[in-house]
Amino acid sequence: MRFFLALFLALLVSEGSLRADLVISEVYSAGSSNGTYNVDWFELTNRGSTSIDITGWRMDDNSANFGVAVPFGPELTIIGAGQSVVFMETSSANFANRVTLFNQAWFGADTSSVAFGSYNGSGVGLGTGGDAVNIYDSLGNLRANVTFGAATTGFTFDNAAGLTGAISQLSQIGVNGAFQSFNGAEVGSPGLISAVPEPTSVALACIGLSGIALLKRRNRKA
Repeated sequence: MRFFLALFLALLVSEGSLRADLVISEVYSAGSSNGTYNVDWFELTNRGSTSIDITGWRMDDNSANFGVAVPFGPELTIIGAGQSVVFMETSSANFANRVTLFNQAWFGADTSSVAFGSYNGSGVGLGTGGDAVNIYDSLGNLRANVTFGAATTGFTFDNAAGLTGAISQLSQIGVNGAFQSFNGAEVGSPGLISAVPEPTSVALACIGLSGIALLKRRNRKA
């Protein structure tokens, strides 16, 4: 009985330490100069099993300061379980037009299959020479963060692995859902991330690791 209780407790600890519900799964810091939709953007993916309410949340770049972070726009306030959302740097007044231009560039037509949000304000443009994305909740808690180096025009940064901190992998066609945009100018996977581990996969991994460790300890005592 004590063995199974220890296994259960180990599972809880391991799952909590390995799983982050929200990740910055893609970044494109060269979007503002691409000549089509002309905005930088990043993608947030909720890999948890419940929705996340982002009302009052903010983003900042490499200054990493909640005090000067800018709010998300009012267009989207909930990121559903398993959902990826593209956040564009644009005002609410220009939001609908930017979405149309983005969809035409990437998919060839306006579509409702990809969810969009916005952010806008002074000092948060993503630099092509290297920058960062920091996401804060309404209380100022840092919920997700990545840093990246110089942009490669035409290729987004792929963070399907859900890393925190430095990212450098560029999107490749056929990897983690990436494809060439309809207009042929870019490669990425906006709204279509496919490699972020599901919570059940993480839980199974934790069970395996915890179980093996505890069984070894139990056998040594026997």
